[in-house]
Amino acid sequence: MPPLYNAETQLAKLTEAAIRRYSMIEEGDRILVAVSGGKDSTSMAYDLAAKRRWWPVRYELRAIHVATDFCSCCKKSALFDLLGSWDIEPVSIDVPVIARLKPGFSMNCFWCSMQRRTELLAYAMKEGFTKIALGHHLDDIVETLLMNMLHKRQISTMLPVFRYAKYPVSVIRPLALCEERQVIAFAEAKGFRSAACTCPYGVDSKRREVRRKIADLTGGSSRLKRNLFDSMSNVKTEYLPGPGLAE
Repeated sequence: MPPLYNAETQLAKLTEAAIRRYSMIEEGDRILVAVSGGKDSTSMAYDLAAKRRWWPVRYELRAIHVATDFCSCCKKSALFDLLGSWDIEPVSIDVPVIARLKPGFSMNCFWCSMQRRTELLAYAMKEGFTKIALGHHLDDIVETLLMNMLHKRQISTMLPVFRYAKYPVSVIRPLALCEERQVIAFAEAKGFRSAACTCPYGVDSKRREVRRKIADLTGGSSRLKRNLFDSMSNVKTEYLPGPGLAE
């Protein structure tokens, strides 16, 4: 079979499995798709647009690009042309991430993520969206699990579906069952990867360090990586010590 067919079919099946397993999309959902211009969010937007034609419930899509005051690598006009060709309305908002830093504080991934997420939520609620779709994949979720264990002393990660208690909006991650290598294969076959945006602050981040550790632990095995992911749904609390041992 042609490489594109294999890559597209594989990604489509994995996103379908994730959407169904975690009940990500409901009748009448208005989904705000966060797009950076990178391979993950662009691939996610394409897949959601394609599924809209045959998915058993109706849903709407709008794409939103968050432009910051430190990274302008996204080829926004090319991205918006792509989104328009998939019948997804694109919008852009400006968020002064660095300008909001208080004196004495330096730029970091957590601050940037918090600022962008706050603006996404505000826009979604103002415009009446029910879901925000983010392009995190299985590798991101497993990496976050180990990062939180190593650096925060807690077992937690990004959820495939996260429902806010205070807001009428949920976050969904349709790529939750897709490995990064599968997204890369799809993006390369479709010609998306050339537009990927690389954050200048993330080059030596803890995430990259944990990514290397996972590669060492699994030896590059997809099965072992998926075992790490599945372990989060198979927690044996009777064999965990519980609170009281932390310093």
